[in-house]
Amino acid sequence: MRHNRTILLLALAVAVLTPVAAQARDVLGVFQRWGAFRDMAQRRCFAIAQPLAGGWDKSPWKPYASVGYWPRAGVRGQVSLRLSHALADGTKARLAIGDRRFDLQGGGADVWSADQRMDAAIVAALRSGGRMSVSGRAKAGGVFTDRYDLRGAATAIDAAALGCARLK
Repeated sequence: MRHNRTILLLALAVAVLTPVAAQARDVLGVFQRWGAFRDMAQRRCFAIAQPLAGGWDKSPWKPYASVGYWPRAGVRGQVSLRLSHALADGTKARLAIGDRRFDLQGGGADVWSADQRMDAAIVAALRSGGRMSVSGRAKAGGVFTDRYDLRGAATAIDAAALGCARLK
């Protein structure tokens, strides 16, 4: 089971983050439901996870949650998500971790935190939470929720941060 999960995470990272011309990424580690990777070509590192099963398997894209680091740009712990459904125009996605709620900005299927302060609050909640969900109103109609298991999130986030600590 663990081997299958590792392969699934690696496949997710490659599918989601590889442009048409394949580029090598370093696997920094796979930690339960989360993985950490370094992309030397782009000089970035990220922790990433896919949502738990349910509904998104029919999506034209692969949904994920990530925490990214771009040392050259001075970006640390930036939270972004690709949703399983495109959002209805004029609506927002809501992220929930425990009793914390965050309204994310963006549009279509891509959303992110409003600012660095929200990034830090979300990362802190990820570190101590057990589950995360992000919900919204789908452009195609209805409401959807993507659910994530946070086991391994803190370790993957730390691995991504350390993986880019000396990159400039």
